[in-house]
Amino acid sequence: MVSEPTGGPAAEAVTEPMATPEGETVDSAEVRFEGPRRRARRERAERRAAEARARAIEEARREAKRRALGRAAGETKPLPRGAVRGLKTLLATVLLAGVTFALGLILYFTPVMSARSIVVTGTGAVTREEVLDAAKVRPGTPLLQIDTDQVADRVATIRRVASARVQRQYPSTLRITIVERIPVVVKDFPDGPHLFDRDGVDFATAPPPSSLPYIDVDNPGPTDPATKAALAVLTALRPEVAGQVGRVAAPSVASITLTLVDGRTVIWGTTDRTEEKAEKLAALLTQPGRTYDVSSPDLPTVK
Repeated sequence: MVSEPTGGPAAEAVTEPMATPEGETVDSAEVRFEGPRRRARRERAERRAAEARARAIEEARREAKRRALGRAAGETKPLPRGAVRGLKTLLATVLLAGVTFALGLILYFTPVMSARSIVVTGTGAVTREEVLDAAKVRPGTPLLQIDTDQVADRVATIRRVASARVQRQYPSTLRITIVERIPVVVKDFPDGPHLFDRDGVDFATAPPPSSLPYIDVDNPGPTDPATKAALAVLTALRPEVAGQVGRVAAPSVASITLTLVDGRTVIWGTTDRTEEKAEKLAALLTQPGRTYDVSSPDLPTVK
């Protein structure tokens, strides 16, 4: 009995069927041993399938791009959070500036906040009417239209006024505060006694207070060296000593003398070491004598 071989070419012919790109089913043996026509037809089918896949991919890409562009055109991109805050701040600033400007115009040009009352403080010898006449502020004038510095300068032209301050007090008050000059010495002139303050300013012609000392200088005034030296001595004295002075003489800045109301004399000399001389004189006046010399504070003497 002859048995059939199990290997060899006959065995290789038994293969599974395969599908071609055109949908035909062929055996793998046919593919392996296909002829030139079948191979060309199969390669054309594969190329057509590859081209179809490429077109499908490109079409899908274009469609995705068209959809993305359509969403960008139809939708508004939201602003960043920081930009929104900045825009709100800008709008608020512009609005506030506009309101402030409008309010300023209202206050400046209308009598909403005007000087309906004028308060004057610090008066004594100077009357309120003198201050108001010098101030020249018309009642009802808007407060913002009043130049307080100019008003203060006009009030300060009053001889008895040493300084003036003008303040707006909203909603409707103007306050004028003055500081009057205080007489320190007096000097007789043909038209009467003239009062001088601590700066040497001749500010009034009037009867002097009984305790006011007289000053003996050739040309009294705020720029006169002898006047300034004599006043420097008087203002350096202790109150209990200054109250005893009846006259201060300064023929020059180096020879200042004081005459007390009881007739005693103080030889002061120059204005050097004035504070030290004032202390020595206060102690020296407790001793009996007629002439007190403190021109040399290291060696004060009593005669």
